[in-house]
Amino acid sequence: MTLIEAINLALADAMEADPKVVALGEEVADKQEGGVMGVTKGLSTRFGDDRVRSTPISEQAIIGAAIGASIGGYRPVAEIMLMNFVTVAMDMITNHAAKLRFMSGGQTNVPIVIRTMTGSGFSTGGQHSDYLEAWFAHTPGIKVVAPSNPDDAYGLMRSAIEDDDPVLFIEHLPSYWTPGPVSRQHVPIGKARVAREGNDVTLIGHSRAIGDGLAAAAILEKEGLSVEVIDLRTISPWDRETVIASVRKTGRALIVHEAVRQFGIGAEIAATIQEDLWGVLKAPVKRLGGAFSPVPFSKPLETAFVPSQDDIVATIRHLAAAG
Repeated sequence: MTLIEAINLALADAMEADPKVVALGEEVADKQEGGVMGVTKGLSTRFGDDRVRSTPISEQAIIGAAIGASIGGYRPVAEIMLMNFVTVAMDMITNHAAKLRFMSGGQTNVPIVIRTMTGSGFSTGGQHSDYLEAWFAHTPGIKVVAPSNPDDAYGLMRSAIEDDDPVLFIEHLPSYWTPGPVSRQHVPIGKARVAREGNDVTLIGHSRAIGDGLAAAAILEKEGLSVEVIDLRTISPWDRETVIASVRKTGRALIVHEAVRQFGIGAEIAATIQEDLWGVLKAPVKRLGGAFSPVPFSKPLETAFVPSQDDIVATIRHLAAAG
């Protein structure tokens, strides 16, 4: 099953299980082909236009309607077509959805899921490809998840819909057609996955970085280096215990994300590792991230913008040689 099919199945199973689960966003109904990538295809035919609603092109209206519906007892899944466009609704997301539980003294929950896709690789330019997870991981009251495979996409979506707090669900566009098994099991929010066990270096990432990291680990295995790969799955709250336990074992850590390296989530994870494992580490914690630039339109520049498998391999070699 592809990532698209897994998310579609998760939405269908959630809507079947709970009549209060609704979906809304631009073009999500079948009259508009079930979304620009077809993720919601078939759902309005199965569950009706009242539960799967295509909206005008207004991100503020989509998120505002979702928040209102959630306060009224529904569990909306709101699609913001591309992650860059969440900026249009930042006030709704950070000042309303994320804070209403706090502002109401715990009396009001906002159980919404905000689905959005992003990722470089299709030359869609600087306003269509950014990973902005750090903005929301920095915001108390909202959870942030980013699956790297179809099974986690299904499981995290089911858990996100059932969560009583707002959840930002980040889908990696270039991975949409990557196939994989789907167990139809819930994946707990806040729990990382050890994607590959190893002893020499820990690689920590999410979304696209996991595929690249696993490929790099396979290359390095032929050189005698054992790389443990930790798939965060949830960016906020991140699984500190699993990460710390892995780095305590290996003594070396590399954090990889497609988002701009500067002020990215890798800095928070690196700081925590340094604080908790000072004296255990065999080398300084390393980070790889996107260049401090908008995502380029030019294909060669776009390719250079993102940390590559070669970058990961070279950095792990350097880490392994240290100490």
